[in-house]
Amino acid sequence: MAAALALAERTRGRTTPNPNVGCVIVRDGRVVGRGWTQAGGRPHAEAMALAEAGDAARGATAYVTLEPCAHVSTRGPACADLLVVARVARVVAAIGDPDPRTDGGGFARLRAAGIAVDAGVLADAARRSMAGFLTRRALGRPHVTLKLALSLDGAAAMADGRSRWITGPAARAHTHLERSRHDAILVGRGTWEADRPRLDVRLPGLEDRSPLKVVLTTNPPPQGEVAARRADGGVMRLETAPQAATPPSAFQAATSPFRGGGSLKG
Repeated sequence: MAAALALAERTRGRTTPNPNVGCVIVRDGRVVGRGWTQAGGRPHAEAMALAEAGDAARGATAYVTLEPCAHVSTRGPACADLLVVARVARVVAAIGDPDPRTDGGGFARLRAAGIAVDAGVLADAARRSMAGFLTRRALGRPHVTLKLALSLDGAAAMADGRSRWITGPAARAHTHLERSRHDAILVGRGTWEADRPRLDVRLPGLEDRSPLKVVLTTNPPPQGEVAARRADGGVMRLETAPQAATPPSAFQAATSPFRGGGSLKG
């Protein structure tokens, strides 16, 4: 299962509207097939792993990070059906699929075909890997990650307000990796003006994965300033009422086509 989770990480943040899933097929102690959900959501991990395994999938065990889907779409067959046709002997899944089109139906279909099913292996790791998909399905909203950089004494800047690097190169590289896995990055106008952040992804090979920039402000920044920093697709501005403590209901609603499938609303 750990190997399947590692495979799923290859396309984390790039499989919308589907979750990033990994699959490893093992027969007689030997890996015969590997797969992970491809960018854009298809092919699914199980389909890719079964295609690699071929006839060796018969009697094998499939380790998959999410319950195999039970619904047929115009983009491909149900993965549960593919596993049944391949005649695997056992399926081990990390977690169930909350999508109402599956939600236990994949496991039921496998068991009805005589395939042994076990679930709950490395479940917490799978939930972390698919947090965006699971939050959207369970709560109907985007998954939010808070990024903070603080010194050991809890400071974010010098006493005189000057900004200084707090994190090292490894931590900053990880920040860029996390940016590539998210649809949008939000900062306040204070950060926007003081730090003049680019808010993009600068890891080799992932430059095209820069998220949408969102600035939370009571007053719009100068359009020329925004234009100068919108090299990868633009900036969304969320304007609030001028009061310092503004309830969420006073936010001006704004929407954006998030890759995660939801929209941002104040």
